[in-house]
Amino acid sequence: MTDILLPDPLGISRAAALLQQGALVALPTETVYGLGADARNGTAVAGIYTAKGRPSFNPLIIHVADVDQARQYGRWSDTAEVLASAFWPGPMTLVLPLAEGHGLSSLVTAGLDSIAIRIPAHSTARAILRAFGGPVAAPSANPSGKISATTAQHVLSGLQGRIAAVVDDGPCTVGLESTIIGLNQPRPTLLRAGGLPSEAIEAALGGPLDVADGAEIIAPGQLASHYAPHASVRLNAQAAMDGEVYLGFGAAKGTGADDLTLSASGDLVEAAAQLFDQLHALDRLRKPIAVASIPETGLGRAINDRLRRAAAPR
Repeated sequence: MTDILLPDPLGISRAAALLQQGALVALPTETVYGLGADARNGTAVAGIYTAKGRPSFNPLIIHVADVDQARQYGRWSDTAEVLASAFWPGPMTLVLPLAEGHGLSSLVTAGLDSIAIRIPAHSTARAILRAFGGPVAAPSANPSGKISATTAQHVLSGLQGRIAAVVDDGPCTVGLESTIIGLNQPRPTLLRAGGLPSEAIEAALGGPLDVADGAEIIAPGQLASHYAPHASVRLNAQAAMDGEVYLGFGAAKGTGADDLTLSASGDLVEAAAQLFDQLHALDRLRKPIAVASIPETGLGRAINDRLRRAAAPR
């Protein structure tokens, strides 16, 4: 069962404690309800994909309590300062280059060198973020492909029993996802239209925004071009061949000193949480990578999607 928490000190404290334990909590914001998890905890973030039935790994927005926290995770700039001063807290997300020593799960960034950050204006969300004391990854709290949730009941209709709790603070006041601005581009770029009009952002900047085709952080098919191992990747391998390193799963385990496994127990949530980190570790060896078969079910579909992109000709 999913607990329904009130937006009072007890509910806020309970929500923060659940997040600290690695559980999933749906949070009210001014845009939509977000499905929150500790952005530093790979297993917790993998749980978001499981709960939502998210079909592939895409970068997630992290929510923080204040600009000081935002500076810990994204490399700041004069333009970031202008926009943050004008529109945070509020329904605007900034995509920034990753800061050194950020400590975020690689599932949050989808292996990219950028991070999407927002400071919500919702008082309850900010109270939970302050009590939690860290970054919360929070895509919309609905099954993937369904209508975004703007009330706690919407959340329960789609995610009842899949998440630990929802904090019920009534309907969202904006009801549209945040506007996303890319500051990791040559010029400030509108990546997604949302709850903050782009005209207001252009007025603050004193000039027009560039506009990305598709208005997404990354378009379908772009993710693999941002992360591909230096050497080749061979899928559905029962064992490594000479010169290869092996990435196992379940009973399929490598025998070499450098071989790794996504999950020795065959747990797809653990495998998802480990995927980018393990691929990066093997890639540093600059050897071809052989990968065990992954079931094409649940999170396995997302894992296989990323592995197929990594193995694609380039």
